[in-house]
Amino acid sequence: MIDKLKELIAEAEAFTAQSKEEVEAFRIKYLGKKGLLNDYFAEFKNVANDQKKEFGQVINKLKKTAEDKVNALKGEFESREERKGIYGDLTRPGEPIEIGARHPITIVKNQIIDIFSRIGFNVSEGPEIEDDWHNFTALNLPEYHPARDMQDTFFIQTNPDILLRTHTSSVQVRYMETNKPPIRTISPGRVYRNEAISARSHCFFHQVEGLYIDKDVSFADLKQTLQYFTTEMFGKSKIRLRPSYFPFTEPSAEVDVYWGLETETDYRITKGTGWLEIMGCGMVDPNVLDNCGIDSNTYTGFAFGMGIDRIAMLLHQIGDIRLLSENDVRFLQQFKSAL
Repeated sequence: MIDKLKELIAEAEAFTAQSKEEVEAFRIKYLGKKGLLNDYFAEFKNVANDQKKEFGQVINKLKKTAEDKVNALKGEFESREERKGIYGDLTRPGEPIEIGARHPITIVKNQIIDIFSRIGFNVSEGPEIEDDWHNFTALNLPEYHPARDMQDTFFIQTNPDILLRTHTSSVQVRYMETNKPPIRTISPGRVYRNEAISARSHCFFHQVEGLYIDKDVSFADLKQTLQYFTTEMFGKSKIRLRPSYFPFTEPSAEVDVYWGLETETDYRITKGTGWLEIMGCGMVDPNVLDNCGIDSNTYTGFAFGMGIDRIAMLLHQIGDIRLLSENDVRFLQQFKSAL
């Protein structure tokens, strides 16, 4: 009987199947309620005492061999079916890929960079934690200058000479200190001011400022550059420049673009005038050029600056600036199709 069990073990080890049905038939033959193993276990009581140990070992080996064979073959067939389900039908639709969304600030910033890069402006960046020289003094704002009060600043308590930059003009100072004219650069980045947070203002926001310095640069060059930008960015070619004041430019101006009065929204955002203020600009003050090591008798230049957040709110009809920094997924998903 032991020899018969050994033959069955060899038979079970050599068994192969072409279908799940053959595997099930094998399982029933060996492991079923009326299978061979049950019959041999029932015969155990009739085995001579001196053979019981060997008989028990052989019958347990047969049981384990049959169970392992069934599990291995079942696993193989299930794996085949899984692979077939994934790769077998090439006409099935592909798995949907979740499309990411760009932040509206990034969208607008990239648009601005692309527009100015077409006319030769490069991109320059600088630290958000600045010193007094680069943020104020070099820009014609010496200590106790009343114009410093125009910007509520975050100073580092342990060192009043260190602060969070209030504009990206500090990047322009650093660029002028390390580069010789001609200079044509824009400086996008985040800036900080100690302001109350509301739907229209925040303690941090984003700016992009531009700078062009060369020989014989005129206010006409500034106007034509801004005319090109507003046409490319907004599709609006009509602009006006109103006299204004900035410590680092002279003369200075505010730039308005004619938005129109075609819709109720146009009336609301332009306060019924059709004109919308979008940036400040002016000719670089000679003192700023001299502070940065550039000869103001040889070179002239212009500068401009605009708020990226404000333009993003305008173009995408965003009514609350706080939405731009709250990272609400429901808000950000609206920009999935934007580049």
